[in-house]
Amino acid sequence: MQDRQPDQPTPAPRPRDATIDPFVEHRRLLFGTAYHMLGSVADAEDILQDAWLKWHAADQTSVEHPKSYLVRTVTNLALNRLTSARATRETYLGPWLPEPLITAPNAAEETEMADTVSTAMLVVLETLNPTERAVFVLREVFGYSCAEIGGFLDRPEATVRQISHRARSHMQARRPRFETDEAARQEITEKFMAACHGGDLNALMELLAPEVTLWNDGGGIVTAARRPLHGPDHVARWLLGVMAKPVSAGIRLESAVVNGELSIVGLIGDYPVGVLTYDIHAGHVENIRFQVNPQKLGGIQAAGDPS
Repeated sequence: MQDRQPDQPTPAPRPRDATIDPFVEHRRLLFGTAYHMLGSVADAEDILQDAWLKWHAADQTSVEHPKSYLVRTVTNLALNRLTSARATRETYLGPWLPEPLITAPNAAEETEMADTVSTAMLVVLETLNPTERAVFVLREVFGYSCAEIGGFLDRPEATVRQISHRARSHMQARRPRFETDEAARQEITEKFMAACHGGDLNALMELLAPEVTLWNDGGGIVTAARRPLHGPDHVARWLLGVMAKPVSAGIRLESAVVNGELSIVGLIGDYPVGVLTYDIHAGHVENIRFQVNPQKLGGIQAAGDPS
């Protein structure tokens, strides 16, 4: 997140090609908004379906700014979904992690997905209440002014500004600040996969930071650790134990860009069975998030699959 200047007037919109459906034109933005709000690929797609129905049921000739209308629609649908989802997550079995999403290698450069698409950031977003999350996503990720957000949420600009400040302070205090150049991350990722494939406990432990923690989301559907695992020895032995289980026979690990960062996808054949995302600090792996809930792997295709 970069420091923001005071709100500036929104530039006049460019003339729109009337032959292009605004929903199709802005679909990536709308999906990004819903996904950042919910941390779920499936829920984001459901929200877009509902928004599409609302858009095509509306009197479009009376909509002066279709993009703003659509963002407002998606935001409020996502707010409603998030409010009900939070109650469900309170009874979730084991750690809850967001759904991973295969992204383009240059996703960090795309303004509509930004660095806040990382799994680590989505986890921190879970600590905000629904309104704070909506304001943060619209303000910090997509660059809307407090006045515009106030219009989306039917709240005074001053109130939105207060919410934005509170949410931003909260996120800055909790946001992981681990940065690694791409070459270093590639090297560590390759060593990590080699150690797991080879069952090399010592090599794997050397890659893990002393304070490493692993969260594993199985959703009560598949076997997973119900509590976070701490420390190199515990984490490494558990990971290699998973790789050695009969159910893991034939599994292979491949690197893929997930949520804007080089990560690891576990595949049996071409079927994804798990995703490892992680932070890297001082040449070591920290904060491993291991998603194995089959209901949350819809945003993952076989690594390297061009489709």
